[in-house]
Amino acid sequence: MELKYSQLSPYGRKVTVVIHELGIADRVRLTKVDARNDPDSVTPFNPLGKIPALVTDGGAVIVDSPVICEFLDAEYGGHRLLPATGARRWEIGTRMALADGMIDASILVRHERARVESKRSDEWISWQLRKVEGAMAYFESVVGTLGDSLDLGQVALGAALGYMPLRLDELAGLTRWPALRAWYAKVSERESFRQTAPAV
Repeated sequence: MELKYSQLSPYGRKVTVVIHELGIADRVRLTKVDARNDPDSVTPFNPLGKIPALVTDGGAVIVDSPVICEFLDAEYGGHRLLPATGARRWEIGTRMALADGMIDASILVRHERARVESKRSDEWISWQLRKVEGAMAYFESVVGTLGDSLDLGQVALGAALGYMPLRLDELAGLTRWPALRAWYAKVSERESFRQTAPAV
């Protein structure tokens, strides 16, 4: 298999964490691409020009990090990271969506702040930051219930916490969320997270 990704992308990190957790790193060729400056390296595989994109051994292309993670877990993990059925599947899926939503909002803030000041919308930035901070408050309140068994919701949360403080000064050091800071420090000790730390 081949994964087209960026080492700084939190979405790509989710997939590479899963690859390491499932013990299939030797079966996946990692190809770094620059979707923005070299779109032709991505658009043949994803017409949206977004990464990550996984090319399977059979030549099928799977896009969007939640779908790729689910595919890898189903095919190579026996649904260890996301149960195939039951209430826990939807609980984990909801945490995945909330973590991805935080990433999405933080990227929108970063892009808006990169605009020239005359075109920048402080109202838009505040709106997106409220989403991030709301989800952070939620995760701070439930992080103690996550347990020690890693799942796709925790993978997504870890990817978000590893990325957002690099882009948003408001989140630097996670000082306002001590439980999340402690949880991320612990999960970062896993080999899968050490091997996939963002390249700044």
